[in-house]
Amino acid sequence: MGTQDNEQTGGTGRRALLGAAVLGAGGAVLGLSGTARAAGAGHGGGFKSLPKPAIIGHRGASGYRPEHTFGSYELALDLGADIVEAGDLVPTKDGHLVCRHEPEIGGTTNVADHPEFAGRRTTKVLDGVPTTGWFTEDFTLAELKTLRAIERIPANRPHNTLYNGRFEIPTFEEVLKWQDEQTRRRGRQVWIYPETKHPTYFRKLGLGLEERVAKLLHKYGKDKRNSPVILQSFEPSSIQKLNTLVDNPLVVLLSAANTRPWDFVEAGDPRTVADLITPRGLREIAGYAQGLGPTLDLIIPKDAKGRLTTPTTLVADAHKVGLILHPYTMRNENPFLPADFQKGTAADGYGDPFGAFRTYFATGIDGVFTDNADTAVLARADFVNG
Repeated sequence: MGTQDNEQTGGTGRRALLGAAVLGAGGAVLGLSGTARAAGAGHGGGFKSLPKPAIIGHRGASGYRPEHTFGSYELALDLGADIVEAGDLVPTKDGHLVCRHEPEIGGTTNVADHPEFAGRRTTKVLDGVPTTGWFTEDFTLAELKTLRAIERIPANRPHNTLYNGRFEIPTFEEVLKWQDEQTRRRGRQVWIYPETKHPTYFRKLGLGLEERVAKLLHKYGKDKRNSPVILQSFEPSSIQKLNTLVDNPLVVLLSAANTRPWDFVEAGDPRTVADLITPRGLREIAGYAQGLGPTLDLIIPKDAKGRLTTPTTLVADAHKVGLILHPYTMRNENPFLPADFQKGTAADGYGDPFGAFRTYFATGIDGVFTDNADTAVLARADFVNG
């Protein structure tokens, strides 16, 4: 997730991580209540057996490692995440699915350092936005495997640049095998939460995502109602298509209220996200999906100064039609926190995420995407035990 995230950059002088990035598996249990500790003991009850609020490692532990790498994914589990968002799925030229934040990989890999690929830098229109860089669909999987991941927002996370060049780009098939290996090694069911990225864009290129996702889930026996794989997309039509191909729990991602999903734009559907979160819109979504992944601003809007205001009725309205809510994205750094919880002005300095978590948890959300699973686990323990 997510093109629609508010990704701010800039600044220097990061606060120390207080050992968060090296806690290891033992750190995952600090402060956990009995309720939270039950997370992921099995998946016989499906996604409803997950703890509430569930902690979802956003692109892994991307507050501490370059995102969408096995280093990031495994650290998220070490830090106590109940689910790992592994990953944002985009295709290669030869039809493989790989895990990248976006199809444009100039900002998340060292492709710019490879002179053999200099000629592939180009400008494309991605969901209506001219975008310049290197794109996964112009590379074979073998070529992408020669690249290594780098930190996407180094101004906010300079410490993460220590790991630049260490991790390769995972494929979705590798993630599915990794999930099984981690489940065996950790003695608990590991859940993943992949997203189809820009499905309309790729369908036009003859690289449809949904069929490829379904084929791999079927191959590994993970296409069932109770399978530990939740699928998500910002395009409702992608979720509707997946609903015909697999029985996995499905989640519709929602950006700002005044925006339109790109598949709506392409189809001439005038509805906005604001229309989708009306009681009528929510009933429609509940006909083909089990949950929503709204931006946090749809849960509690901000005023002109970036401070939290009064919560909306979205949580109650969604729950009324049986939908769960997993909003995105909580991060520890100042620029990503509501103004109420910022400390100082350093772009790489930590604010008060515990206060923000407490406020969002109090709305009744069922989980949250976060770049800092360890912080979220402690915040949940405070909230549950409070």
